[in-house]
Amino acid sequence: MELSVQLYTVREALEADLDATIARIAAMGFTNVEPYNFAADPAPLAAALKRNGLSAPSGHAPLLSADQPAIFAAARTLGMHTVIDPYVDPARWTSVADITTTAGQLNEAAALAAEYGLRVGYHNHWFEMETDFDSRTGLEVLAEHLHPSVVLEVDTYWVAVGGEDPVALLGRLGDRVKLIHIKDGAVDQDSTSQVAVGSGRMDIDGVLGASSTVETAVVELDDSAGDLFEAVQESRRFLLARAHG
Repeated sequence: MELSVQLYTVREALEADLDATIARIAAMGFTNVEPYNFAADPAPLAAALKRNGLSAPSGHAPLLSADQPAIFAAARTLGMHTVIDPYVDPARWTSVADITTTAGQLNEAAALAAEYGLRVGYHNHWFEMETDFDSRTGLEVLAEHLHPSVVLEVDTYWVAVGGEDPVALLGRLGDRVKLIHIKDGAVDQDSTSQVAVGSGRMDIDGVLGASSTVETAVVELDDSAGDLFEAVQESRRFLLARAHG
């Protein structure tokens, strides 16, 4: 399992000084990052990653609401393999019909992505967990209607916030899950309660143990009351210790 970091975590620093922020991430020992909204101007980011020996195997982009050819072209510029839609409106997760429509749109995006040598994925929040569909979550209903080429990036923290056991859900979703977001905190919707991985309430060992098909574990903090760079670095140390323990 590769380790990466979602650049949204350090978005304010990134917007203030892209080069210095990417260099700081690389200095921590990361070799992979996950960019967000990268299609507008991918060249400076691609150059910064190259200078610092970083790869971007995955990235987040609004596939279902933006210019897909532009997104996929930018993803190729950045050397990505997987483009992940990070958000579909909560109102579209309350009926099987709406979820099926979303799956169809992701399947269409995946067909176009294949022409660029890319694959498509979806990343969840908590609201995909909140409606019960015959003992299935909305994310599981989505998976049932996705083409086999479409993968899932399960945000294990938001799964817990939504009231589901992320370890059990990972088991049910099986090899559909190729990436995870791994984060920690008080397990509530207050992003500022998020902390370094290993310092909160999440069962990190259980999540890692249930992630046998996962290619990349992506560290992320949506926000924090503490220093975000320190939390990212501590998260990496904790995860590496677990990997070598």
